[in-house]
Amino acid sequence: MRNESLQNLTIIGLLTALIAVSTMIITIPIPATEGFIHLGDSMIFLAAILFGSKKAGLSAGIGSAMADVLLGYTHWALPTLIIKGLMGYGVGVIANQENDNILNTRNIIALTFGALCMVTGYFFTGAALKGSFAVALASVPANLIQGFGGAILFLPLGIALKRTKIIDKYAIKQ
Repeated sequence: MRNESLQNLTIIGLLTALIAVSTMIITIPIPATEGFIHLGDSMIFLAAILFGSKKAGLSAGIGSAMADVLLGYTHWALPTLIIKGLMGYGVGVIANQENDNILNTRNIIALTFGALCMVTGYFFTGAALKGSFAVALASVPANLIQGFGGAILFLPLGIALKRTKIIDKYAIKQ
């Protein structure tokens, strides 16, 4: 295995663990939706904007699905794998990893896309699992808080990490 491939695999593994742990460490249950608000989305945004779409898509999907399984939400694991994987990949595609300024137009659009992708994905999945769009609609406010809250929490961490220039050393372009 080439050194670059090993480094990419290691980064994906570390990002997967970071996303899983940040999803699990602080959870705020939402009884109406049988779900929870967590910090995992902020780490998905970090993976996508600092490391790119491929690493983010894999680590977001796998890490979030692992958290669902470990927290007892196994019926959500497969939808989460798909929703969070698409969220991470999409944010990474839209984001501007080349810009030293994290707070730029493309990244704001990417964060907005990511939050809305997650809300939309869970809305339709919830409707399919519950058999009712009206019941799934109850999850939208909590998911909006989670998605945009994750974006807001990502910003200071992303800005600080980008300033260290350490990320540039390991953020091998796709």
